[in-house]
Amino acid sequence: VLQSRYFAYRGFPVLAPDFPGHGLSGGTPLDSIEAMTDWLIALLDSLDVNTACLVGHSQGCLVAIDAASRYPRRITRLGLIAGALAIPVNDQLLTMSDKALGKAISVMTSWGHGPMAHMHDNTQPGHSFLGYGNRLMASNDETALRNDLIACNQYSAGQDAATKITQPAICILAGADRMTPVKHGIAMANSLVNSQQIILDGAGHMLPAERPAEVNDALRGFLAG
Repeated sequence: VLQSRYFAYRGFPVLAPDFPGHGLSGGTPLDSIEAMTDWLIALLDSLDVNTACLVGHSQGCLVAIDAASRYPRRITRLGLIAGALAIPVNDQLLTMSDKALGKAISVMTSWGHGPMAHMHDNTQPGHSFLGYGNRLMASNDETALRNDLIACNQYSAGQDAATKITQPAICILAGADRMTPVKHGIAMANSLVNSQQIILDGAGHMLPAERPAEVNDALRGFLAG
């Protein structure tokens, strides 16, 4: 929301869809990155959108990279936030997402936020990053988290996909990221032939919420280029 409203209010045509089983979208959650890419392209087709810039966060980076490599004429630019070319998932977390969903959500919400969020500071006064994160993830289909984790864990085409991408890309990375450590984000940026990178020191994995002004400024300069 922080990014989509920011750009929509500044004249950028914005689509911010929820994947099936997430947010306000019904349907069965998809369980592979490739299936998510195909769903996204089908959505663009249904809306008569011939080309688009994709901005993805975390798992969304895998979808954006997959889409840019498989549909190069459709994707013109990439904004990759707190991502990597591979996102392996701990077996214990996979099991937890199936057997103890509430605990898995709590663990991921805590692990995904940086020091500022854990002090209950927030860029929106009166709100809690951790509380909002828990509520948001709990609102999805009960199989969504497990399917997302499976999709990330099984996606192995990222490095090969990156070598095929020539579109401009910006990699906005979090210096205190414990879910996709910044070294993997740097490796992602270095694997893309036409990329730039920005590291926000002290930010956790959820940097679009933790540091929205800096993320928005970086994206705006890139998208306007």
